[in-house]
Amino acid sequence: MLKLNVEHIDGAARAGTFETEHGIVHTPAFMPVGTQGSVKAVAPRELKEIGAEIILANTYHMFLRPGLDIIREAGGLHNFVGWDLPMLTDSGGYQVFSLSDLRTISEEGIEFRSHVDGTIQFFSPESVIDFQRILGSDITMVLDECAAYPCDFGYAEKAQNLTMRWARRCKKRFQDSAPLYGYSQALFGIIQGGVFPQLREECSDELVELDLDGYAIGGLAVGEPKEQMYAIAEICVHLLPSNRPRYLMGVGTPEDLLESIERGIDLFDCVLPTRNGRNGMIFTNRGTLSMRNASHKNDFTPPDESCECYVCQNFSRAYIRHLFQSKEILGLQLATMHNLYFYQRLMREARKVIEQGTFCQWKNEQLQLLKNDILEFT
Repeated sequence: MLKLNVEHIDGAARAGTFETEHGIVHTPAFMPVGTQGSVKAVAPRELKEIGAEIILANTYHMFLRPGLDIIREAGGLHNFVGWDLPMLTDSGGYQVFSLSDLRTISEEGIEFRSHVDGTIQFFSPESVIDFQRILGSDITMVLDECAAYPCDFGYAEKAQNLTMRWARRCKKRFQDSAPLYGYSQALFGIIQGGVFPQLREECSDELVELDLDGYAIGGLAVGEPKEQMYAIAEICVHLLPSNRPRYLMGVGTPEDLLESIERGIDLFDCVLPTRNGRNGMIFTNRGTLSMRNASHKNDFTPPDESCECYVCQNFSRAYIRHLFQSKEILGLQLATMHNLYFYQRLMREARKVIEQGTFCQWKNEQLQLLKNDILEFT
């Protein structure tokens, strides 16, 4: 059973660790997203140098390409992608949800048309557990239905109830099967219920009864107002056990992470730092900066003068702008590396101030810096 060792608490914010057989994860933690077994533009060695302790991969995409036979022949996803630290795989439910015109949801599971070759495929609660056994991730996720935003109470309730029935089937399959590569795996549940507190409370209570290894809050950051997202996350946190990790899926901006840590969230993932980096936008503690802007043409200062990462210690804004203007791949790599370092540094600093008991003050200072001097991304 994977359990969180909570070492420090400051209000609802908490710092701790959980251990897998591929290593220890210090929380709060941000997982770089390696959807197809690769964090775009960054090698595994660089991820370690940046400070990442856990990454995420996607069951849906790995199922379609390269296929589970290849992964199994390689000895699991860790071996296949060259990452020997902890890894989480999502169930693919959200990716199938995004294919709204290519899928059909039933009690048995989800039938969908592959976006790769158009073939008809089927995911059931049982099969996604089998798939994740083959992938060999340290943390596996149940299959869920993510209700779109906005939706009415009736649809959100129907999706939440289906998610719970699927979660029970996932747990049974997980208990009735075994890891394939000689190390243990954990199973996380996913709380659904849209923006309706009653449904979120019901789903949280039922999932806790299943006694899973961890609990994720899904179905947020899909268009709802920020304050509503924070409120729903807070409702769920209050109902979850204190000794299990709490994972807010698909979130988010630096502000989102800080607000969510204050509410008791331990684990995050989002494509924002990598996607924005590839588009020339970098994060600093004074806001965002577009490396494509002409104002950087003769600017030989680092992208972020307060940052000690490899990128900021060795390259100027003028050079990185030149790389983007010249369509050189190195520009994408450097911006992505910096953004991931920024996110990892934010998590390290959050852990430090939680230990010191000054998280709230520090968070407010950080938000003010981000708010007061935002460098427009154009």
